[in-house]
Amino acid sequence: MATIWMSEKVAVQELQCRLSNVAYSIDEIMQKESSSFYAADILKELKQQFAFLSGGRGQDGSPIIILPEFPSFCEIGDQEFHNVLTYLTSIPSLSAAGVGFIVVIDRRRDRWTCLKGTLLRISGWFPGNLRLVLVLRPSAILQRMLSDVFFKLNRDDFKVPVIMLSSVTDLHSYIEPSQLTQELSGSQYYCHKTWISHRTDLESFAASVKRMSQRLLVFGRELAETELPNNLQTASSLLNAHTSKKESLKEEMAGALSQGRNLLENIREPVRRDPESSLNPDQLENIATVHRLLSQLNESSSAFDDFWFQHRNKMELSLKLCQFAYNFQQVQTDLKQATDTLNAFSDVGISYAQTEHLLEELTSHEEKACDVLERVRSLVAEGQGLIDSSQNEDDSVAINCSELQKAREKLTQEFKDKRTMLTQAMELHRRLDMVCNWCDDGMYMLASQPLDKCQSQEGAESALSELECYLETANEKQQWDISTVWLEYESILKNELKEQVKCAFEKKVSIQEMFERRRVSLKKLAAKQTRPVQPVAPRPESLSSPAHRDHENSFTSEDSDRRVSCKQVSSDQVDRSSHIASVSEEETLAVLRRHVMNELLETERAYVEELMCVLQGYAAEMDNPSMAPLIPAALQKKKDVLFGNMQEIYNFHQRVFLKELENYTDCPELVGRCFLDWMGELQIYEKYCHNKPRSESLWRQCSDCAFFQECQKKLEHKLGLDSYLLKPVQRITKYQLLLKEMIKYSKGCEGSVELQAALSSILGILKAVNDSMHLIAITGYEGNLGDLGRLLMQGSFSVWAEHKRGHVKVMELARFKPMQRHLFLHEKALLFCKRREESGEGYEKAPSYSFKQELSMSAIGITEHAKGDSKKFEIWSSSRDEVYTVQAMSEEVKTIWVTEIRKLLTGQLEACKEARQQRPPDQLTSDTSSTNRLVRNDSNLRSGGVEKQKTEEERDKELENISEPRMTERTKGSSCSSETKPKRQDIRSDPTPLGWSKGSLSLDASMEHDGYFSAEEQMTSDPEEEREEKLCEDEPQSMRIAEEIHCSEETENSEK
Repeated sequence: MATIWMSEKVAVQELQCRLSNVAYSIDEIMQKESSSFYAADILKELKQQFAFLSGGRGQDGSPIIILPEFPSFCEIGDQEFHNVLTYLTSIPSLSAAGVGFIVVIDRRRDRWTCLKGTLLRISGWFPGNLRLVLVLRPSAILQRMLSDVFFKLNRDDFKVPVIMLSSVTDLHSYIEPSQLTQELSGSQYYCHKTWISHRTDLESFAASVKRMSQRLLVFGRELAETELPNNLQTASSLLNAHTSKKESLKEEMAGALSQGRNLLENIREPVRRDPESSLNPDQLENIATVHRLLSQLNESSSAFDDFWFQHRNKMELSLKLCQFAYNFQQVQTDLKQATDTLNAFSDVGISYAQTEHLLEELTSHEEKACDVLERVRSLVAEGQGLIDSSQNEDDSVAINCSELQKAREKLTQEFKDKRTMLTQAMELHRRLDMVCNWCDDGMYMLASQPLDKCQSQEGAESALSELECYLETANEKQQWDISTVWLEYESILKNELKEQVKCAFEKKVSIQEMFERRRVSLKKLAAKQTRPVQPVAPRPESLSSPAHRDHENSFTSEDSDRRVSCKQVSSDQVDRSSHIASVSEEETLAVLRRHVMNELLETERAYVEELMCVLQGYAAEMDNPSMAPLIPAALQKKKDVLFGNMQEIYNFHQRVFLKELENYTDCPELVGRCFLDWMGELQIYEKYCHNKPRSESLWRQCSDCAFFQECQKKLEHKLGLDSYLLKPVQRITKYQLLLKEMIKYSKGCEGSVELQAALSSILGILKAVNDSMHLIAITGYEGNLGDLGRLLMQGSFSVWAEHKRGHVKVMELARFKPMQRHLFLHEKALLFCKRREESGEGYEKAPSYSFKQELSMSAIGITEHAKGDSKKFEIWSSSRDEVYTVQAMSEEVKTIWVTEIRKLLTGQLEACKEARQQRPPDQLTSDTSSTNRLVRNDSNLRSGGVEKQKTEEERDKELENISEPRMTERTKGSSCSSETKPKRQDIRSDPTPLGWSKGSLSLDASMEHDGYFSAEEQMTSDPEEEREEKLCEDEPQSMRIAEEIHCSEETENSEK
C-alpha cells in the first residue's frame, strides 16, 4: 500500500501542475495582464456606444476604434471614458495591438468645442499604442471654418498625430471601405448588441473553464488526503460518494464544453446566413480564443481523468482488501462451525446400523462443507491475485491466505480420517456380526441334532460329519483372532467397542468348546457301540432358530424398555404433580395462561389451514375450466356470494394476525395488546356475517350438485362445505371465550387492562354484527336509515299506545294484551317495527321487521317509571298527544334503555342551550316556547292539573333551571331503582339474532295504518297478531352466537 500512496502523491502533484498551467493559460488567452476589466463590469458604459471596436483593420493591420456621433460625449466622465478605452484596447491580439491603434472620430454634426474636448481627452490619455487619429470635422460651414482655423492654432496642443478630414471619401483614402462600418460609408456589418453578447459569452466561458480547473484541483487534493477506511461498508460508501461527486463534475465539464461550442456557432452565424460574407479579424480572433479555451478545458478533463484513474484503483483496491477481510472472517467462522460439527463425530457407533447412520450424516455434512471449502479456495485465489496485482508491502493478505489454505487442508484431511475411521468401524461391526451369527447358527445346529438317532453308529457318523463341515466354514470365515483385531482396529477401539469384541470372541470360544465336546462324544459313539441308552429328546418348543430367539428377545427387550419407559413416565408425572402442587398460586396461574395461549395459537393455526383448504379446494376450483361442467347455473359467477370476503379474512389471519399472536407466546398476559392493535382489521367479520344469509341460501340451492361432491372428495373432508363456511362466525365468537379465560387467570398482571379492553372490543364487534343484521331486515321504511344516525340499541318489547284526538282523550280500555314491537334506538329517532318470520329453514327463515312508527328524538320525552309494573316506562311526544307504555323483559333491560334515552335527551338540551347562547335574542322566542312546552307537559304529569300561563321572562328563567328535559318519574307504583346499572354489552340489545332462530313463526298479513297506531287498533285485537304474540312469548330467545358455538362444538365432535 505504501507504493500506492506514493504513486497517488505523485499523481496529485502532476494534477496540480497541469491545472495551474491551465489557469495561467486562460489568463494569457484573455490578456488579463493588460486589463482586469470584463465586459460585464462595464456593461452600462459599453451599451452607450460612444466608442467601439468595429473589427476593421488599417492598411498595416492596425485595429480601428471608432468614436461615432455622440451628442452628449462631453457629459461622459473621465473614468467611464478610461474604462471603455482600456477594455477596447485589451481585446485585439498582442501582435495587432503592437502595430498601434487607429482612432476614427466622427464629428460631422458636432461643434468644434466638442471636437476639441475629444482630441484633448485622447491626447491626454490613451491606454495603448496610438498610431493615428482620423477626424471627420464638422460639416456645417461655420463650424468647418472654425475647425480649420482653431485646429491650426492648437495643433501643438494635440500630442498625437491627428488628420482632419472633410468627408468620408477622404477617410477611404486612409482606410479601405471594407474595413469601415456602414455609418462611415463602408461595407462592414456591425451590430453593437451582438458584439457585447459575444464578448460577455466569451468571457463567461473563459471564467467557467478557469473555475472548473480550480474545482478539479481542489477535489483532487481532497481525494488524495482521504484516509482509507478499514471496513467494507465504509469503503463502499466512500467510493460511491467520490464517484458521485466525480460524475457531477464531469457533467459540469460537459456543460461548459457545450457552452463553448454554442459560442462558436453564434460567432459563425453571419457566415452561415450568408456564405459569401466573411468574418472580420476580431471575430476570427474570438473563434481562435474559443478554440484555445476548449483546448484548455479538454486538458483539465484529461488531467483529472488520469488522476481519477489512479485514485479509483486505490479505492477499489481498498474495497477489495476490506471485502477480503470480511470474507475471511465469514469463511473462518464457517470453517470453525464445520470443524466443531466434525469434532462431534467422535463416536464410531455400537452397531453396524448406527455406524452406517453416522457415515451417512458425515457424508451429508461433508457435502455442506464442500461449499465452505470451495469458498476458501476461491478466497485464497482472490487474495493471491491481490498480492500479485497491488504490489502490497503489507503481508496480512498473504498471512490470511496461508492460514486459510492450512485450515482447508486440515479440514479435508479430518474428513478423510473420520470417513476412514467409520469405514473401519463398519467393517469391524460386520465381522463381529458374522462371528455372532456363526455362533448363533452353531448353537441352533447343536440344539437341533436328534440325539436319539446319534445312538447308532450311522447316526453318530452323520452328526459328526455335519459338525465338522460346520467347523470348516468357521475356519474359512473366521481367519482372524482377537489379537489381530487389537492390532488392526486399534485406532477405533473404545471401551464400549472393546467390550463388544471381547464378548463376541468369548462367545466364539464358548461355542467352539461346545462343538469340541460334542465332537468327542460323537466320535466315541461312532467308534464303538455300547448298550443302547434311551436319551430324552429335547422338547420341540425348546428348539428354536436364532432368528426366532432374536425376535423373542427383541420383544422382551421392547417390553422391558416399555416398562422402564412407563415407569419413567409415571415417575415424571408424579414429579410434575408434586412440582405443581408445590408451586405458588402465581406460578399456577402462569401455567394456566400458557395453556390458554397454546389453545389460542393452535386453534388459530388450524383455523388458517381450514380457510386455506376451503379457498383452494372450493373457491379456486370454481375458476377451473375442467370443473365448469359440474357447476350448476345457479352457482355460476356467484363465488363472491358463496364465500363472501373469506379471502380477505384468510389474508389477514395468515399474513398478519397469526404472526402477531405468536409474538406473545412467552407473555400471554399481554396478548390483549395484539387484539387492540388489530381491532380495526377484525371489523371485516361484520361484512362476512352480513353476507352469510345469502351464502346459506345459495348453498341450500346447490348443496347436492356434483361440483361440491367432487371438491369434497378431492379434499377428503367428512363434512360438507356449509360446516366450513361457519368457521369465521365460530372463530370471532371463540375469541371472546378465550379472552375471558385469559382475564380469569391474569388478574393483577401487567396486561389485564388491555385484556379487558380487548374483550369489550370483541363484544362490541359481536354486538355491532348482531344489531346490523337486525337493521338490514327492516322493510317498509321509505327514508334512509343512515340519516337516523348510529344504531345504539335494539330489542323486543311489549307496547301499549295512548292517543289524544283533538280535545278527546282515547284510552285503551278494551285491549289488555300489548302489541309486540321491536324497537330500534338511533341517535336521531326511535323506530317501532313489527317482527315477521319468513317461511323456510335455517337462513331461509330469517325474520324481517315491518316498519310501523318513527319518533324523532328531538320531539319526545320519557317517564322512567310507569304505574303497575317496575319493568315499564313511558315514551311520549312533546305535546303528550301520543304516549307509549313500553314493558321490557326485565328491570335491567329497562334501566339500560332509560339511561341511554336520557343521555340522548340531555345531549340535545345542552346542544340547544349552546345554540341559544350563540343566537341573537330575537331568535330565542320560538325555541324557548317549544322547550317550555316540554317542561309544561312534564309538570302536568307530576301534578295532574293544567299548568298556568307564564310570561316569556318566566319561561326563560325556567329553561335555565331545567336539568333533564322531557324526563318524569312517577312515585306511585314504582318499585324499580334507577341505580340498577348492569353491563351494557350484556343486555343492551335483543339477543335474538337475525335469521339464526330455529323456531317457526306464522306470517302476519295485517298492516298498521300510515305509520301510527289508530284507536281502532287499540280497541280491537287482531286474532292473528295475538296468535303471533303468543308464539313470540312462548318462543325461547336464543342468541345466534351461542347457537354457532353449539354448531362449532358439533362440527368439532363430528370431525373427531
